[in-house]
Parts: sequence; structure tokens; C-alpha cells
Amino acid sequence: MARNHLGSKSPFRTATLWLIWGWLLIFALLPNILVIAVSFLTRDSSAFISLPVSIDSYVRMIDPLYFEVFVHSLWMAGITTVICLLLGYPFAWLVSKAKVRWQPLLMLLLILPFWTNSLVRTYALKLLFANNGLINKLLLAIGVIDTPIDILYTQGAVIAGLTYLLFPFMVLPLYAVFTDLRNDMLLASQDLGATRAQTFWHVVLPLTTPGIISGVLLVLLPAMGMFYVADILGGSRNLLVGNIIKNQFLDARDWPFGAAASVLLTLAMAVLLLAYRASSRRIGKTDFNEVA
Repeated sequence: MARNHLGSKSPFRTATLWLIWGWLLIFALLPNILVIAVSFLTRDSSAFISLPVSIDSYVRMIDPLYFEVFVHSLWMAGITTVICLLLGYPFAWLVSKAKVRWQPLLMLLLILPFWTNSLVRTYALKLLFANNGLINKLLLAIGVIDTPIDILYTQGAVIAGLTYLLFPFMVLPLYAVFTDLRNDMLLASQDLGATRAQTFWHVVLPLTTPGIISGVLLVLLPAMGMFYVADILGGSRNLLVGNIIKNQFLDARDWPFGAAASVLLTLAMAVLLLAYRASSRRIGKTDFNEVA
């Protein structure tokens, strides 16, 4: 009976695996291969791409105009990531220390904004940051300022928008590692005479490193690609890498250059994934040795 029962599941399991692999090959691997291939081709005004094979698109990345945009984009994404980490780390710790019955509610409140489209939330921020928006009206009403301050179409507005949209992506992996953090390790550190700062630096921080890297992975690279945030809140002076990719594909019709910029973002993601894997292996080996 058990053999027949397992045999009846085998066709379904096989079909499911084929479906998953087919989906990944068609909608994940194949598009990335096409983007990589296009990045080595030449721009054509009529057919978008053509031969011969060339690396000119990658060489153009060194152009001061585009290089400055890349550096500026990385700068804003880096600041966004640091802000999310500084706010998300204690937030995730406090949620993990709350009563078990309250933790699902707190996490639900965190992800509740995801039920609304991010584009709609970005336009809501525009209403807040405008010269006649709610923030300026409030500051004028309480007498903090005499004239409206320029918040919209600044670098700060873009960073604020990115932080607002990506903050939950930093908290979720940090919350996961905090819930898996063993209290006996903290107690052992205190019993050995370590202060709270020493316990945090030598125990808590190393054990939560995978969550930090995972949060950085989920915030840094998406922050560089969210072109609509820069379009709505930053104007033309605060562009992201995503704006370059979008403009090259839709406006300039330079598909090879847009594909090359996309490949660079993919390579950056691969580097962060390798760092996350290395940190996870290190933590796993440490736990194994301690248990042994």
C-alpha cells in the first residue's frame, strides 16, 4: 500500500519539478542570457541590435557622464541601505523580543503597506514633500519656518522615498535571524564576564551577519534600479542606474548599452549572494563546532 501510495505521487512530483524547471529556464535563465548576449552586440537604428560583436557598451561605462551617474546612484543606494540597517536592526530585535502573540501583528503592520502599489505610495510621498504639501504646511503652522522649504526634487527626497519603500525588506531577514538567535549563547557570554557591548560585538553581530547581508542584498541593488522613485521625487538631477537602463531601452533605443548596465547590476547581485553564502557557511560551521 505504501509503495502504491508513493507511486501515485511520483507523476505529480515529476510534473511539478518539470514545471518549476521550465519556468526558471524560460522566464529567468533565458532572459538573462539574452541580456548578456545583447550587451555584446552593436546598436542599430532600425533593428535595435546588430553584428559585429563589440565591448563598446561596457567601455562607455567609463565615460564621465555615465560613471558619475553610477557613482551618484551607488551613493544614494548606499545611504538608503545604511539608514534601513540602522533603523531596521533595533526594530527587528525589539519585535523578536516582544510577546509571541504580538509578533505576528507587528509584522503584519510592517508589511501592510505592501498591499498598496509602490507607485501609488511614491505619489503619496510627493504630496507630503511638495512646497504646498503637508510637511511644509505643518511646519508653517507651528512657526518652525517662514517660507516653504524645498524637499521635493532633491537627493534627500529620493533617499527618503527609497527608505520608505525598502525598509521592510531589511527588517524581514533581520527578524528571521533574531528569532533563531539562541538565548543560551547570550547567557554563556554574560556568565564568562562579557559586557553587553562585548556580547553584542562578539556574539550577536557575528550570528546575525547573514541577516545583515541578506537585508543589504534586498535593499542596495533594488534601490539602484527603482527609476520611478527618482523620476517622481528627484527630477532630472538625481538619477539612478535604473533611469539609465530605462532611458536606453525606451528613449535612446540603445539596447546594448542598457543591457550592459543591467549585466553590471546582475554581477553586483552575484557578489552579494556569494558573500551571503560564505557568511551562512561560516555561521553553520561555528554552530557545529560549538555543539560538537
